[in-house]
Amino acid sequence: MCIFCQIINNEIPSYKVYEDNQTLAFLDIKPVNPGHTLVVPKKHYENLEAIPAEELGALIFTVKKVGALIKDKLSAPGYNITENNDPIAGQLIAHLHFHIIPRHDGDGLKLWSQHNQKTVEAEEILKKLTS
Repeated sequence: MCIFCQIINNEIPSYKVYEDNQTLAFLDIKPVNPGHTLVVPKKHYENLEAIPAEELGALIFTVKKVGALIKDKLSAPGYNITENNDPIAGQLIAHLHFHIIPRHDGDGLKLWSQHNQKTVEAEEILKKLTS
């Protein structure tokens, strides 16, 4: 059983921020910033493609609710939401989860670098995705 399933089943203690019938939100034990919260479905799904649409809707509703709590209660002017989908993308626990990371001026957190896309490259990618 994965560590998040153990948290959901109260086999491992956690700092629960929010809970309903389908979802659980708890503080990350290795936060990027104070208040960094994980939101998980209570049923085990390995990644984003595995979860049914109805349950994903409930999960995103909880992400929205917890994001609002973070802004209101922690006075965070904003937050980042991330979901690392599969190990190649940095997913360490094979249980779907969203990170909500509070943001403050000068917190030092950097986003990924970007580059200009060539028109030819964009057209090739578009053709693959839409064919």
